[in-house]
Amino acid sequence: MSFLEKLFGKQTKEEETMTTEKLNIGIILGSTRQGRVSPQVGEWVKGIADKRGDANYEIVDIADFNLPFLGTTDGTEPGIAAWNEKLASLDGFVFIVQEYNHSITGALKNAIDFAREVWYNKAAGIVSYGSTGGARAAEHLRGILAEQKVADVRTHPTLSLFTDFVNGTEFKPQELHLDNVNAMLDDVLAWSGALKTLR
Repeated sequence: MSFLEKLFGKQTKEEETMTTEKLNIGIILGSTRQGRVSPQVGEWVKGIADKRGDANYEIVDIADFNLPFLGTTDGTEPGIAAWNEKLASLDGFVFIVQEYNHSITGALKNAIDFAREVWYNKAAGIVSYGSTGGARAAEHLRGILAEQKVADVRTHPTLSLFTDFVNGTEFKPQELHLDNVNAMLDDVLAWSGALKTLR
């Protein structure tokens, strides 16, 4: 037994696994409409995240799950179960949020409502865009996430339709956002790791 092990005790097998196993972070695309730019923003965030090498990052597109409107069907559609399984496999989230009429999209709200316990005790970051950087949508999302026991981190990259997009369709982010994205990811990972101990 080494000096440090004597001093601090030896980690159990479970503790060793928890400290060495990479977290799984889903980058959730919050829009499903035709012509959306969220895939461009999501890939940009993923590109920054992957360079860090500190977690397993993946794009999660709610459009892929073909979720019906909540309460309009019997709930047996395969996409509902697949959506819940995907969320259950993740330790934390980064939401790509666009502002529609001062709030989040109906599709994102619907997707959030289609799950419950699989959200609990996880962390989330928000990257938003819109005419005012999507700030109002992000604030609405924070309240919704709180009800689902998701801890949202403070650092919040905001992208402007006027300065970070060409003609509102081609994503050309300013360099200044890079530090904010990395700071947000730092917080998401720290909180996701801490909250994993509660699950």
